[in-house]
Amino acid sequence: MKSSEIREKFLKFFESKGHTIVRSSPLVPGNDPTMLLTNSGMVQFKDVFLGLDSRPYSRATSVQRCVRAGGKHNDLENVGYTARHHTFFEMLGNFSFGDYFKRDAINFAWELLTKVYLLPADKLTVTVYFEDDEAYDIWANEIGVPKERIIRIGDNKGSRYASDNFWQMADVGPCGPCTEIFYDHGADIWGGPPGSAEEDGDRFIEIWNLVFMQFNRDEAGVMHKLPKPCVDTGMGMERLAAVLQHVHSNYEIDLFQNLIKAAARETGATDLESKSLRVIADHIRAASFLIVDGIIPGAEGHGYVLRRIIRRALRHGHKLGQTKPFFYKLVEDLDIEMGTAYPELKEAKARVAATLKAEEERFGETLENGMKILEAQLAKDPSKLDGATAFTLYDTYGFPLDLTADICRERNITLDEDGFNAAMEQQKKTARAAGKFKMAANVEYSGEKTKFIGYDDLSVEAKVIALYANGASVQELKAGEQGIVVLDTTPFYAESGGQVGDQGEIKAAGGLFTVEDTLKIQADVFGQHGVLTQGSLKVGEIVAAQVDLHKRGRTIRNHSATHLMHKALREVLGGHVAQKGSLVDPDKTRFDFSHNAPLTAEQIAEVEAKVNKEILENHATKAQHMSFDDAVKHGAMALFGEKYGDEVRVLDIGTSKELCGGVHVQRTGDIGLFKIIAEGGVAAGIRRVEAVTGEGALALVQGMARKLNEAASALKSNPDELIVKIGAVQDQVKSLEKELAALKSKLAAGQGDELAAQAVDVNGIKVLAATLDGADVTGLRETMDKLKDKLKTAAIVLASVNDGKVSLIAGVTADTTSKVKAGELVNFVAQQVGGKGGGRPDMAQAGGTDPSGLPGALAGVAEWIGSRL
Repeated sequence: MKSSEIREKFLKFFESKGHTIVRSSPLVPGNDPTMLLTNSGMVQFKDVFLGLDSRPYSRATSVQRCVRAGGKHNDLENVGYTARHHTFFEMLGNFSFGDYFKRDAINFAWELLTKVYLLPADKLTVTVYFEDDEAYDIWANEIGVPKERIIRIGDNKGSRYASDNFWQMADVGPCGPCTEIFYDHGADIWGGPPGSAEEDGDRFIEIWNLVFMQFNRDEAGVMHKLPKPCVDTGMGMERLAAVLQHVHSNYEIDLFQNLIKAAARETGATDLESKSLRVIADHIRAASFLIVDGIIPGAEGHGYVLRRIIRRALRHGHKLGQTKPFFYKLVEDLDIEMGTAYPELKEAKARVAATLKAEEERFGETLENGMKILEAQLAKDPSKLDGATAFTLYDTYGFPLDLTADICRERNITLDEDGFNAAMEQQKKTARAAGKFKMAANVEYSGEKTKFIGYDDLSVEAKVIALYANGASVQELKAGEQGIVVLDTTPFYAESGGQVGDQGEIKAAGGLFTVEDTLKIQADVFGQHGVLTQGSLKVGEIVAAQVDLHKRGRTIRNHSATHLMHKALREVLGGHVAQKGSLVDPDKTRFDFSHNAPLTAEQIAEVEAKVNKEILENHATKAQHMSFDDAVKHGAMALFGEKYGDEVRVLDIGTSKELCGGVHVQRTGDIGLFKIIAEGGVAAGIRRVEAVTGEGALALVQGMARKLNEAASALKSNPDELIVKIGAVQDQVKSLEKELAALKSKLAAGQGDELAAQAVDVNGIKVLAATLDGADVTGLRETMDKLKDKLKTAAIVLASVNDGKVSLIAGVTADTTSKVKAGELVNFVAQQVGGKGGGRPDMAQAGGTDPSGLPGALAGVAEWIGSRL
C-alpha cells in the first residue's frame, strides 16, 4: 500500500465515523510562544483541550506535518542512522473533544488496523497504564486481544504517574493514561515486548498511541476528573507505511526510496544503502516544508533550526563527493511524492528551491569561516581541541562536528568529545526548560460566551456576568481597584491578529469603570481590563458600555491601511513577501515581512502611491464568512502565524483580500492619507515598515512642512530653492575647511620652530615634551613631523587638551628607536592622565581622561628617557 493511499484511507475511515477532516496546520504553531515547532498532531487543538478555544465539531481527524529538530523534541543527530528517526514526519490522528472516549477510540483503532489496513490481529500487542482497568477490559473482553498480549506498564521513572503510559501536557493541567499499539516484526528480529528487558530492540515497534485525557492535575498534584474527557491519538505515517509495505526501516518505504534515488542521482552516489543518502532524503522534506511555511534560514529560532537541517544535508553531500549545489534540485522530486497531499508545496516549490540554492552557495563561506576559527584555536594548542570550541563552531557557526572530527583525525589531534557533549546537553536542558506548555488563561471562567457586536455598534447596554480582582473571581469591585469585567455583550474589540484591544468606559448606576485594554480570557470570552474610578460595580448589574470612538477610529484606519500596504508590498517587491508580525494601535501600524534587502526610496514611494490610490478610489469594505477552502478559492490571503478555524472571515478592502477578524473602516476613503515613516531590518531576511494614517499622517506632513519652512528661513531661502541653497552652503563649508587646515598647518609649523628651542639634550638625544594649545590630532602629527626633521636625533611627546580629553602623540627618530620606543614612551605619559596607548617604535598615539596629570607627566619625560640610555 503506497503512502498516498495510507493517508487517504485514514482520513476517509474517520470521516465515515463522524469526524471532520481538518487540514494540517503550519509547522510554526500560531500564537504559541511555548513551542518552537509543531511536533505532534494535537498541537493545533491544544487550546481546545485546555478549554480556551472551541470548534464547531466534537470529532476531528488530520494528517499533521511535524518537525522534531529543536527544543525538547530533537531527533536531528539520530536521523539517517536509525530505522525510524526523522526530522520531518506525518502524524495521523483522530481527536474527540468531550464526545467519545476509551471504548470508541479503541474500537476505531482496531477496526482500522485489522479491517481496513488488514494487519494480522496476532501481530498486534497493546500496552495500558497499570491502573487503567477500563482500557484493559475493553481490549480483553470486547476486542478479544489475548491477555498475554495486553501489557500493564507501571510508574518506572521514580514518581507517581511518571510512566510511558501516562501522558501529561505539563506539570499541571490535562493529563491521563494512554494505550499503545505495537506491531511484532517477527522472531527473526532481536528485541522483546514493551516492559521487558529487551524492549529497546526492533522486534516490537509502537505504531499508534491513544491518549485518554480524563484528569486535570492541580498545583498540589491532586487529580480531578475532567467533566468532558477527551481523546488524542497519534500514529506515525512512516512507521505504519513500513509495516504495510512489509519492510523494517522507514527509509525502505516507497516515499523515501524515491527520494534516496533522487539524492543519489544528484550526488553521484552508487550505494543506495548509504546513511548520507538517508540524511539527505529526510532533510529535504523538513527543509522544504519549513520554507513553505515562511521560515528563512537564519541565526536564531526557527531560522536556525532550518539552517542546521540544510547544512547537515549539505555536509553529507560533501561526504559523498558533491561540492556543488545539489540539494535544491530535490524539491521537484519531493513535489512529485508529496505535492498532491500538500498543494502548498506545489505552489511554493520555486521559492523553496531558490531559498535552498542561496543557502547552499553560502555554505562554502561557512566552511571557510569555520576553518579560520579552528586554525586559530589549534595554533594555541596543536595537540588537542577543547569541547567548548568544537561546540561553538557547531552551534554558533554551523560548522558540523563530524567535519571538525575529520580534521582532527587527519592531524592527529585529540578532540574533546565529552566536553562537546556536555555543552550540547546543557543546551538541551535549557531548551527543555523553555519548551514546557504553559496555561494561557490567567483567570478561571466557566460561564457563557461573549456576544461581540463591535463590528457594527460601539455602545451597548449589557450585563456584568463576571468580575476579577488580582486574578481571583469577585462579586464586587470598589473604587480604586484594578480588575477585569466580563459582559454578556460587548462592543470592545479584544486584542487579536496584531490589533490592540479597545479602550473606553463601562457606566453603572453607582460606578464608572475605565477600560484600559480588552483581552480574551478564552477564545469566545472577552475581558475588559482597567480600573474602577468611581463608586462600585457588582456582578449582575446592567451597565452602559462605550468604546473610545477617537482611538477606535485611529486604530481601524491604521489596520485597514495595513491590508492595502501588504498587497502593495507584494506588488512592488514580489510574491515572496509574507507577513511575519504586526502591531496596529491608534498611533501607527507596524508591519514585519519577509524580504532580504532594504527598500529603496523609489520602492517606498511606489508603495505609498499604490495605497493612496486605493484610498482615493474610496472602495467599500466587505466582510463575509465562509469555509477556509472557499476563502482560498475567493483569493484571500492567510497570514503567517495565525490560527484559523474551519469557518473564516474574509475581508475585501479595495483590491486586497485577506482573512481577518479585526475591525475596519467602512470605505477605503475613511483612511484619509497613508504615509510610511520608517523602514529597517529586524532579523535576517525580515524587514519592518512603520506607517501612519489619517490625522497622524496629516500631523506628520504638517510637521515636515513646518521644519522645511524653518530650514529655508534659517538659510534665507524659500522651500523651492532649499536644495540649491544647501549645496552652496556645503561648498562654502568645504572651502572654509581647506582654509582652516592651511592655517592650522602654518600655525603648527610656527609652533614647531618655537618648540624646537625648548628641547633638552639627554645623552646626545634631543628630548622635547610640550603641550600645543587647541591642536587636534592632525595638528599634532604635522608638528611632530616638522620637529623630527628639525631636531634630527630626538624623542618627542606632544599633547593637547580638547573638551576635557587628552590627546598624546610620541615620535622617535629612526636612529634612536633602538634605545627608546615611541609606544613605550606614549604609554608612560598616558598612564598618568587616565589612559593607555601604544604603536610603532617611531610613532605612537594615545589618549586620556585626566588633564590634571598632564603637566607632571610631561615634566617626567626627560628623566624617563634618561633612565633607558
